[in-house]
Amino acid sequence: MGNCQPTVFPHNDFDVVADIKAIRKACKGFGTDEQAIIDILANRCASQRMLIKEAYFDKYDDELVEVLKSELSGNFENAIVAMLDPPHVFAVKELRKAMKGAGTDEDVLVEILCTATNADIATYRETYTQVHDRDLETDIEGDTSGDVRRLLTFLLQGNRDESYVVDEMLAEEDAVSLYAAGEVGLGTDESTFSHILATRNYLQLQVTFKAYEAFSGTEILDAIDKETSGTLKDCYTTLVRCAKNPQLFFARRLNAAIKGAGTDEDTLTRIIVCRSEIDLETIKDMYLEKYDVTLKEAISSECSGDFKRLLLAVLH
Repeated sequence: MGNCQPTVFPHNDFDVVADIKAIRKACKGFGTDEQAIIDILANRCASQRMLIKEAYFDKYDDELVEVLKSELSGNFENAIVAMLDPPHVFAVKELRKAMKGAGTDEDVLVEILCTATNADIATYRETYTQVHDRDLETDIEGDTSGDVRRLLTFLLQGNRDESYVVDEMLAEEDAVSLYAAGEVGLGTDESTFSHILATRNYLQLQVTFKAYEAFSGTEILDAIDKETSGTLKDCYTTLVRCAKNPQLFFARRLNAAIKGAGTDEDTLTRIIVCRSEIDLETIKDMYLEKYDVTLKEAISSECSGDFKRLLLAVLH
């Protein structure tokens, strides 16, 4: 998707020594200068934040994350700690967190795995093993079941065509296969859906969805809504929405995190931190277009304190 705009860029006058001194000063003495920490970390790209972390340890023999954890608390602390991990490391920690303990937070698995590129998937698998000393595929297999397990395991193969080539004939064939697998038969043939949604390129899928609607008279999302339920429905819906417009998908996720009963701060943090150097500016545009309110206003009304200030600083 060529039109994606980030909100966080490498800082032009990056001076790592000045930054670590300023952070050290913000944490010293009585009370913490949270604004100083926000001003630095929200205006440095991830690779610069890693250099800050390294330089801090070299100079002061202290782990920056530990220092900040002892000074900060709550959602603000969580978001700052998230920003001090490389984005793919933060993502695999979120995957692990979603699977640990009783019950699985399938929404998080769906959000991360169904929106990942082949390169992301390869990085996640490798990083997951490095960080957790476990196998991502084994953990997902152990934590999910049935069609959801099959689909997520399939996505973990990273076999999506990522070209921009559209084959009209294939789109027609796929549309018919989807129709036969879903609306016509008794029950839904999930493997057909999973295979098409997980392997075709995004432009190809867009043409397939149009062909599907022309052929069946039903919009693909309505068909999925009618034919599937639960996490499988969430997976298919996410894959379809990502094929149509990934940034709109994330705008919807943010809106759900803000609008639900109680704010889902983890999801706000994850999307804003993880997308800040990819397409957060575009996500902001989509948010405004869809909800008639800026993401900044939405967050301002739902979040508070340093956590709010940090998110708004990353949003720019």
